[in-house]
Amino acid sequence: MVENSNSEGTAYPPVIDTAQVAELLRMNVQMVRKYVREGRLPAYQLPGSRVYRFIYSEVIDYIKSHPVHPGATRE
Repeated sequence: MVENSNSEGTAYPPVIDTAQVAELLRMNVQMVRKYVREGRLPAYQLPGSRVYRFIYSEVIDYIKSHPVHPGATRE
């Protein structure tokens, strides 16, 4: 991985791929792709490309926008 001195102090570059997002979120790659298709996770594609790219800081913002509340139950 490319070292990056982002504000979170991690080793992720500013633009990451699907596998890196899956690693970061501890999810399966297919689930990450599903979240993108459903519009739940922000991603980008170059014209004519099938490959998703993610902005690291946007993925972190996504995580921060979905906190776990103690005592909350799933519906």
